[in-house]
Amino acid sequence: MPYEWVDRWARIPDSPSGKTNGRTHGVCVTKAGTIVVFHQAENGLVTYDPSGKLISAVGGSRWVGAHGLTKVESGGQELLWLADQDSAEVAKVTLDGKTVMKLPAPKHPAYEGTDPKRYVPTWAAENPLNGDVWVGDGYGAHLLHRFTREGKHVDTIDSPGAAGRLHETHGVAFRMKDGKSELFVTSRSDHRIVVLDGEGKFVRQSSSCHSPCGFDFLGNRVVVAELFTGVKVLDADTLAVVEEIGASDRVKPNPDGSWWPPIMPTGWPDLAGTAHVRPGFFNSPHGACFAPNGDIYAVEWIIGGRITKLARQGA
Repeated sequence: MPYEWVDRWARIPDSPSGKTNGRTHGVCVTKAGTIVVFHQAENGLVTYDPSGKLISAVGGSRWVGAHGLTKVESGGQELLWLADQDSAEVAKVTLDGKTVMKLPAPKHPAYEGTDPKRYVPTWAAENPLNGDVWVGDGYGAHLLHRFTREGKHVDTIDSPGAAGRLHETHGVAFRMKDGKSELFVTSRSDHRIVVLDGEGKFVRQSSSCHSPCGFDFLGNRVVVAELFTGVKVLDADTLAVVEEIGASDRVKPNPDGSWWPPIMPTGWPDLAGTAHVRPGFFNSPHGACFAPNGDIYAVEWIIGGRITKLARQGA
């Protein structure tokens, strides 16, 4: 493969909560070249320099349910949208964790009545054209919620056109194409990527990924972390697989070809440092992002966390 695998490029801070949980869920690269990781522990928003040295860890007990992380720019400033699956907080913060705004919990019949679902936001993305914020409730009612740039809830989508009912709207991300915005959405538990326009209307879909968690873009490429092992790079227009990196030989589809759940070793994906966690193979990627030079950083849903750098060869 055209990447050098840099195993344990960085480690999460050594803390009690990092040892008992510490799952690394989101990652991005800033314009300064620092790498930000969102993980489930005390001080869950951590920043590393390009060599993997820890620069800062902030948040206290605020984000112990750390999940989705999306970097945006506003007025030349880099900001982060963070989603916490435990507290249901969706917040826009500075790179050092200072709150810019929070979104309210949406009002929807799915969260009411005699058998209400819990609102469990897993990822948020901001439309670069109008500032609208879309939130995926990936673990609760499996809905997409739309908020205005001021934070007012204005719409909810569950079945966008030909895509039909979405299942596990886990990851969301915007991409610009020909001056228009496209919203990439995971329908993870039925193995789909669904692309909508900026108004939430269906554009296209693909089953090229078996367990897509989220997205990041570089030119015409989109990198996708696959929960059931491997990181894929797709053509963002066709959603065809360009390359697959680090898929483990210890996780396999069922005899009928289904992946939910796959055949996997007992205890998968295991603690960091156990026998199944090997250099060159991903167990349970949950987030991945590009650096400007084509390097990829991937983080995994593993107790104790795992942060890997894939250095693009010839970049």
